Amino acid sequence: MAYWLVKSEPDAYSWDQQLADGVTPWTGVRNHSAKLNLLAMKRGDRAFFYHSNIGKEVVGVVEVVREAFPDPTAEEGSPWVSVDMKAVAPMPKPVTLAAIKAEASLAEIALVRLSRLSVQPVSAAEWKAICRMGGLKAA
Repeated sequence: MAYWLVKSEPDAYSWDQQLADGVTPWTGVRNHSAKLNLLAMKRGDRAFFYHSNIGKEVVGVVEVVREAFPDPTAEEGSPWVSVDMKAVAPMPKPVTLAAIKAEASLAEIALVRLSRLSVQPVSAAEWKAICRMGGLKAA
């Protein structure tokens, strides 16, 4: 299993909406690096759901339930893809960007180094550290 972080502005699509929707396509990605990350996602991979712009915090965990397919919000024939995600668990204590930046073991996380990338890989060690910081036992 691989780990990821996906960003959404909570006023556009929030964790609460993800919970209410159950399974939803992760659409609207228009960056080639982020697209390559979507293409690399496999069924069963987990991702942190991160509220960007407002809040700037990890608020939950989602799971890939359908691998890459053409993004239904893109023009036909475009290179953009989507994956289906389902909510797994809320983060008991949201993990803020400030807390992540303050944690020495997370100095190399893509969230800090590539702050504008909307779909990012997360190493197993980074995953464990953020789960621990957020009080999430099993994800």
